[in-house]
Amino acid sequence: MGALATIGRQFQADSVNRRISRAVVALIAVGILVKLVASFKEVAVAGVFGRSDVMDAFLTAALLPSLLVNLISESMNQALVPTLIRVRELEGHTQAQQLLSSSMLLMCLLLGSVSVAMALAAPAVFPLIASHFPPAKMELAIQLFYGLLPVVLITGIATNCTAVLNTFHRFALPALAPLAIPIAIMVGALAFGSRLGIWIMVYSTLAGSLVHAAIVAWMMDAHGYRFRLRWHGMTLAAREVAQQYGPVFLSGVAASGGLLVDQSMAAMLPAGSVSALVYGNRFVGVAISLLAGAVSTTLTPYFSRMIAIKDWTACRQSIRTWVRLTALVSLPISAVLILASHLVVRVAFQHGAFRPRDTDVVAGVMAMYAIQIPFFVASRVFYRFIIAMRRTDLALFCGMANLFLDIVLNVVLMRSFGVAGIALATSLWTVSTFFFLWYWAWKLMPATIPNKLS
Repeated sequence: MGALATIGRQFQADSVNRRISRAVVALIAVGILVKLVASFKEVAVAGVFGRSDVMDAFLTAALLPSLLVNLISESMNQALVPTLIRVRELEGHTQAQQLLSSSMLLMCLLLGSVSVAMALAAPAVFPLIASHFPPAKMELAIQLFYGLLPVVLITGIATNCTAVLNTFHRFALPALAPLAIPIAIMVGALAFGSRLGIWIMVYSTLAGSLVHAAIVAWMMDAHGYRFRLRWHGMTLAAREVAQQYGPVFLSGVAASGGLLVDQSMAAMLPAGSVSALVYGNRFVGVAISLLAGAVSTTLTPYFSRMIAIKDWTACRQSIRTWVRLTALVSLPISAVLILASHLVVRVAFQHGAFRPRDTDVVAGVMAMYAIQIPFFVASRVFYRFIIAMRRTDLALFCGMANLFLDIVLNVVLMRSFGVAGIALATSLWTVSTFFFLWYWAWKLMPATIPNKLS
């Protein structure tokens, strides 16, 4: 009987990993499609507005809303999903619906409060992030920012609904819903750009965001969860979500701080270093977002359910399988981007004002950034398991340690390698993150489960 039980568990774990594989492949395909449509949108917008002052103002105005959504709503999703699945599995649908309604209400109140605070602070904040803008351009950026602020709440709701759909292992269709935004912008810019000017970008973004939110809210309703903003008291589950939220949010703040640190330190180097850092990370960032995003999105609900029902054998096998798979896929991509960095940069960027000397600098940055790819993607497997175990305190510690390492390594390496040293510093702290998360993932596994990777 013991042997049969072991075979049964092995078969079930293999079946789960096959479902995860199909979901990951589907998400990568959808991610590529979304990026292609976004590229067409960029071409259409560039044809209407070009590199104009009004386009600069819009892009600057759009920075803060996207940052707020990523920090607040994405952090809420990471804190909510493991507890939501546990409550659904152990206490039933009604209790899960109440937890979702309370969490959505808290998230909306938080997004709304932060939006109001940013609206009040905008006249003081924008001169800091766009100090080179003349007064008229600065005023336009602030006005466009006010117009875009509702997107914070709308997109926050949409991402929350999408996370809930993921708990039912619905990945591809919810990931397609954001296509409404670039399509709306593209149509709006081409049809009304000449008449409404840059404000059509605001109107189109709002319209696309509303359609996106409506689609995923309808899909969530079809799976039995209502979109309700209702407080059901500070239950044990609600308290748990609140306790998990703080560390995840602060970890996100630390990660955003790292990006600001890199750009500010690049600004200390010769002119063009900030641009080199951005260009050098372009292709690496696409590879990471496609691979790590698909793996992270898919694994979270599966890990959360395994942990809720205490299926530690499946957890262990899934971790081992997906670390190996992500390494197998990402290592060749990393190697290609490192070895062919000069060719890729020359083909993609070397024209017009982008000279051969610029290619040499950016290629060096790209090669250093590409080192991180297998470590970053594989570390997401450990990270998602740790989040599903509701140990967000470890995520916060890791984020703070990374910020400290980033600063120290930047100071040391930029002296010898210039702007490429900043990229190398990012890759090095990514390696340390991999080993930190690897250690804690197996440390958190119950003692009855072998505590090793192989």
